[in-house]
Amino acid sequence: MFKIDLTESFPLLSRAPIVEAVIGVTARAESSWEEAAISEQFKQRLPEYPGVHAHREVRYEFKHAADAQPEQAVHDMGWRGLRCESADKLHIAQFNRDGFSFSRLKPYQSWEQFYQEGFRLWGIYNDVAQPAEIQRIGLRFINRIEFSQNEVKLEDFLENPPKPPRGMDIPFEGFLHQNTLVVAGHPYRINLIQTVQPPQGVDASWGVILDIDVFTTEPIVNQDLIGQHLTKMRWLKNKVFFGSITTKTLELIQ
Repeated sequence: MFKIDLTESFPLLSRAPIVEAVIGVTARAESSWEEAAISEQFKQRLPEYPGVHAHREVRYEFKHAADAQPEQAVHDMGWRGLRCESADKLHIAQFNRDGFSFSRLKPYQSWEQFYQEGFRLWGIYNDVAQPAEIQRIGLRFINRIEFSQNEVKLEDFLENPPKPPRGMDIPFEGFLHQNTLVVAGHPYRINLIQTVQPPQGVDASWGVILDIDVFTTEPIVNQDLIGQHLTKMRWLKNKVFFGSITTKTLELIQ
């Protein structure tokens, strides 16, 4: 069994490279999910989220016959829920028939602030949707560590960087690596994606992406356990992050 040690501490980062943090809960609504009534309930309870947008499910269908031009059909599958944005557009909450998610965009403040707001919003969703069971809890942190173009030495940033084929000592222009880790003895798995992102604008820099997604693998009936799960999942996220970066990277962001 892998040991989850919640007494272990991690470095505090003054320049945390988090560009988005997400709590996601997959849980089917048991209440009557009618657009007008549900929308009104969320609007009344979330005045600090003025940006409210309907979330509709759309299905695209393509038809291709040998002697005819391809045809595309768009099918509106109906209203699924709401996407709500805070006034500063840094908090995004989605309330759908099949689940809830809460995102904090850059700049990330603290786990306490993020967790408390996410848990508050989940409580509102739980009251309105009344799900009987939680199928999945996810905790995802997307990190972007910036560097200049002439510093593209991945071994300076990552503990286990990719290497070119033997006999080919040439630099990488890009890479994409994904691992799925099973946490032995616990109902968790971790998806870790590492890649390089080119500049997203004229004055922007290159970035190493560490995308860490920790999620549960078993249904949860007792909703009082959500907080315990998220605490353990946060520890796993930190363990993966700090175990994936070098000392040089830590000095850049600490």
